Amino acid sequence: MKLATYQDASRDGQLVVVSRDLSMAHYATGIAGRLQQVLDDWGFMAPQLRALSEQLNSGKARHAFAFEPARCMAPLPRAYQWVSGAAFPSHAERLRQAEAGPHAAPAARPDGAQPLLRQGASDRFLGACEPVALASEALNIDFEAQLAVITGDLPQGASPEDALEGVRLLMLASDVALRAPAAGQAADASCRPATAFSPVAVTPDELGDAWRQGRLNLVLQTNWNERRIGLCEAGSDMALHFGQLLSRLCALRPVGAGSIVGCGPVSNRDWSRGYHCIAEKRAVEVAETGRASTGFMKFGDTLRIEVRGRNGQSVFGAIEQRIAPLG
Repeated sequence: MKLATYQDASRDGQLVVVSRDLSMAHYATGIAGRLQQVLDDWGFMAPQLRALSEQLNSGKARHAFAFEPARCMAPLPRAYQWVSGAAFPSHAERLRQAEAGPHAAPAARPDGAQPLLRQGASDRFLGACEPVALASEALNIDFEAQLAVITGDLPQGASPEDALEGVRLLMLASDVALRAPAAGQAADASCRPATAFSPVAVTPDELGDAWRQGRLNLVLQTNWNERRIGLCEAGSDMALHFGQLLSRLCALRPVGAGSIVGCGPVSNRDWSRGYHCIAEKRAVEVAETGRASTGFMKFGDTLRIEVRGRNGQSVFGAIEQRIAPLG
């Protein structure tokens, strides 16, 4: 099933069930008003939502209406925690090579030199079509296009296999990164001021055989100012699958239902497939020529992030952002 959250003047919005082709929706009011309620009582509420989803997809839902992504908040508008991982070695290797100089070979750093998981702000997420308002272009505005999962309750010490069973929903994420302050304050949460998620969150069973061993084997597409810059396979070069990321997160403590974990910027070893993070593009330029020629985002720039299924239909809907000056 596919779930979204409509704006309703509250902090947490109104839960809706969305049809498989993203054309129709139905309020889930009779079952649950908020997505967090469902995550807290998944075993009881999810089957009821699935029944409503089946009615909607078969055209039998009496009060269905046209789905409007522009009315969506993030599927989970605020969460107990938002953590982004580093699941793609090619992304990290390119950044490290750029740091080492144009003629250095990629080399792995010692274990622990780069954190596997980074905690981000989760008190308010952006909707897929909500502008990103920032104070200055001089902050060097970047994005990190990735996939994310929403979890159920995970016990402390869960194995990767068991943790993977706790994945309730998948969605797209666009993490805003301010590279100017990040250069000296990499762990400072203020360098990651906003995260947007796709209009729709999707249960793993909805993805069919594209969801295998904790990886989504579909192509992530990113357009910057209407020019396609990234067309990467989201699963093939993902060294750490979501079960492993979740297991790391709950190694020393339990994780509560409604936690969100991202995989970090999607990246392929085949550079011809493009990029989903400006910093990676600049790193490649530095490694090849000694200097970065691609600039960061400016006010008025647009970003579109989407995954299409093998049938050509959008799986999660698209993140469509615009960078805007604050106020």
